[in-house]
Amino acid sequence: MSRRTLVLGGARSGKSAHAEGLAPADPSVTYVATARRREDDTDWEARIAEHTRRRPECWKTVETADGPALPDLLTDARSDELLLVDDLATWLTDVLDTANAWDGGETGPVRAEVDRLTKALAGSAARVVLVSAEVGLGVHPATPSGRLFRDELGRLNARVAEVCDTVTLLVAGIPLRLR
Repeated sequence: MSRRTLVLGGARSGKSAHAEGLAPADPSVTYVATARRREDDTDWEARIAEHTRRRPECWKTVETADGPALPDLLTDARSDELLLVDDLATWLTDVLDTANAWDGGETGPVRAEVDRLTKALAGSAARVVLVSAEVGLGVHPATPSGRLFRDELGRLNARVAEVCDTVTLLVAGIPLRLR
């Protein structure tokens, strides 16, 4: 297994399940969940439950929405650990929220946090598998916030791919190795 792996794909492409399949079913794995829970959204909670159900019970789970920052987890991880980060799109959503960048706010803090993430990833002692959505394949978002998200996620994915040894794109459930 590569030291740093990025798994990209569209909605329901199988990217998370593919990434999970790269990790062993042993206690060395920490599943880093970046999604913020929304108890008023039954569909979202069902998606989270599906991901939780697939994980081996021996994996440790850390939720970054109300816990440690993802760059800090990467920096503090040990060489005998594997961090499975699912996913960067929901992590970026939280970063955009925190920066109040959705409605034309300053993106400098967002880019600074992406820099912090990529530096932490490049220097992490752990093996890392990251999952991210590929959103730039054709739909032009109708709103400024949609375009902001698409553009910032595209930049984030490119920056992360630069420091990953392996990059895989899932299309219709089929993994295509890009690097």
